[in-house]
Amino acid sequence: MERRIVLIVLASLAMSSAGSTVTAQISQPDIIQEHWYHSYATLTLDLNDWADNNPDIVILLSVGQTELGREIWMLQISDWSSDNKSDGTKKDVVYIDGGHHGNEHLGTELAFLTAEYYIEGWNDGNQEVVDVLKSTELHILIMLNADGNDLDTRWNINQVDLNRNYDHFWNNCPPNNPTQPGSGPFSEAETLANSIYMNEVVPDADLYITMHTGVWIMLYPWGRWPDQPSDWELFHHIRDDVNDNISDIPIRNANQGLYPNCGTSRDYGYGVMGYPTFTFETDDEQFLLGTVEALSDRLAEEMDVMRYLINNVWYWRARLVVEEMEIGENQINARVMNHGHASTSNATFHYSNAQGEVLWHSENFGVNATNESILVLDSGNLSLIDDGYWSIHYQKRVIDASQWVEEPISDSIISTENQEGKFTPAPSISLLLVALVAATMLRRKEK
Repeated sequence: MERRIVLIVLASLAMSSAGSTVTAQISQPDIIQEHWYHSYATLTLDLNDWADNNPDIVILLSVGQTELGREIWMLQISDWSSDNKSDGTKKDVVYIDGGHHGNEHLGTELAFLTAEYYIEGWNDGNQEVVDVLKSTELHILIMLNADGNDLDTRWNINQVDLNRNYDHFWNNCPPNNPTQPGSGPFSEAETLANSIYMNEVVPDADLYITMHTGVWIMLYPWGRWPDQPSDWELFHHIRDDVNDNISDIPIRNANQGLYPNCGTSRDYGYGVMGYPTFTFETDDEQFLLGTVEALSDRLAEEMDVMRYLINNVWYWRARLVVEEMEIGENQINARVMNHGHASTSNATFHYSNAQGEVLWHSENFGVNATNESILVLDSGNLSLIDDGYWSIHYQKRVIDASQWVEEPISDSIISTENQEGKFTPAPSISLLLVALVAATMLRRKEK
């Protein structure tokens, strides 16, 4: 009865919009956009409209086709006038997908609303949005399972659960958790396309969120085990911050918070790609074609959480900064600060020549999330050269699959022990070059 009432109300909303229902679905006016879930056709129209009207921030491309030949659309949203941040460093990368399960429409719509928020916010001059898009790339795949969406079914056309088709413990969950994982990992065109994009375009993303509908909860790895993930400090920090300041949505390990699940995109994203990942379950409504309550109101709290995760993406990794470094004859004393909310356990100092060849590296050390470490490291076999430079080498997160980074250490914080046992600032390469040029000019003047 309740479902019938909802459908009647939705039908009346559609009829009250300008023109016929068909015209409304093509032009997607606000009254339809807010109450009627997207079909593949209406989504395609909306995405092309965004791309046509916002070429400065929106790139639309197809990353593959569904089993029935529908295009799998990807939005790339950023301030494309620059490939880097204003300080010259690489932009942070956020990857979002929705619509693994065709009948989980609210998850798909949350992905759509996220894209809409940043596109419209940019056009309105929203400073939060402008700051994000100047420093961040958003890659948003709104509807992965377009075939299942239009058939209003969980599965794709081959009756495969796409969120069990990923190559992370594929088909390796308890038998009391029945599902259809496909004939093998990435046997389906949709998941194969998604995995290729992950590996080839966003291999170093600092946040991955996959959007679903079922129960109101956010899930982090693992689905197969009840154990906490390696980066539990990061996930627990996000959980506590969200629950204390934004939303009381439950945030749990997927195995304990929902049920055992294997071959999911979330666990593939974390266990294979090394992303910090969340499954965002919007709520328990499925199987309807629309909502009486406006989508922007219904998903407002979820959008607040999404904005928090995107606004703070810079912190979802280890960010090591060497504050002090003294290089002695037999040891190195250093103070290293981690500004990120993820720990790292296998960092080293590298000493290289001008050609980039590593001449020496320290023993491994770790730095906990949002913490400082005072280090005393052996340097007995270190030999300094005139054009040598220092860097710090570490993984962004504790998970083995996480990306390695190598970042230079500023000459201004390095001091070297002289023959009297005192520490003096190490000259930078640029300073040495200036001295060389000055000496040359002086000799010419004397001649």
